[in-house]
Amino acid sequence: MKRVAILCGGPGSEHEISCLSAGGVLSAINRSEYEPLLIGITREGTWMALPLDYPLALENGSLPSVSGDFPEVIRGVDGLTVGATSMSIDVIFPVLHGTYGEDGQLQRDLDLLGIPYVGSGAVASELAMDKSDAKSYFSAAGIAIAPSVTLTEFEWKKNSEAVTKSIEPLGLPLFVKASRGGSSRGTVKVKELTSFAAAMEEALSFDSKVLIESAITGAEVECAVLEIDGNLRASIPGKVWIDPHYEFYDYQAKYLDGATRIDIPAPFGAEVIEKIQKFALTAFTAIGAKGLARVDFFVTPDEKIIINEINTMPGFTRTSAYPKMWQATGIGYSELISHLIKSALQAG
Repeated sequence: MKRVAILCGGPGSEHEISCLSAGGVLSAINRSEYEPLLIGITREGTWMALPLDYPLALENGSLPSVSGDFPEVIRGVDGLTVGATSMSIDVIFPVLHGTYGEDGQLQRDLDLLGIPYVGSGAVASELAMDKSDAKSYFSAAGIAIAPSVTLTEFEWKKNSEAVTKSIEPLGLPLFVKASRGGSSRGTVKVKELTSFAAAMEEALSFDSKVLIESAITGAEVECAVLEIDGNLRASIPGKVWIDPHYEFYDYQAKYLDGATRIDIPAPFGAEVIEKIQKFALTAFTAIGAKGLARVDFFVTPDEKIIINEINTMPGFTRTSAYPKMWQATGIGYSELISHLIKSALQAG
């Protein structure tokens, strides 16, 4: 039986969401095929061997996190050890989102262990996480992108007035985004130029590089990509529905308030659905992703499809959009987890 280390937590701002995702994977992994082990990474970066009954669910409105006094997991060229004993891990399932989890840092750490892991490698993860860099790859692959400007903290501090003037052609409203932020943290919707400076400061508190984009009027649509036996498949896409009192699909609306739902299938004709699926696969290939990804698009009223971003380790709870889209496409949660582990083992 293969031993699967489910990895969660980490120093990033999506620590708690990662714990929820790990709880989902742990509850659904096929235990007749795989023996799960749970490894938590504290906010400070310590790796710990957690018991399988460690609380990883939302309780009384509180999100789970990794803390406490548990045996430290030591990383080395011989893999993972606790004390002087090898954990004998066959494959790692890292369900970390955003900073550290999806930006290539964790993947570089995992590469040093020589143990296969689920999902994209370091280079593709880093590229996907940097929204401005990824956009140039998507555009080169023939996918439409929103008009945008990329700025560094240095450029903003040097001459904020000139920067404010330079973004006027983008029109209003616009979005100011931390280029390498996750889960919409560091993303601000700007309706008036007077609030642009505050939006820049907010985004720069998350990253030293900021992407400023024209707001696209249209439906937010997501499509899941999965690698099965070396072949890529795109799911039935879903349309994100957001409670009208939220300005956009922000962190709170995504995770904390139950203010969003995803309608699957997205309410479009077969031709638009097929295009979304085709573009999702194109985006996945363009950045060299592996295993899985969720690709997010806008579909305008005249049915133009514009890519927003790609997530190389999307939310993975039972109620997350990624598993839901596969459920609608005919692949259940437990089966999805098995496909991902098999792909990682084949690639490794």
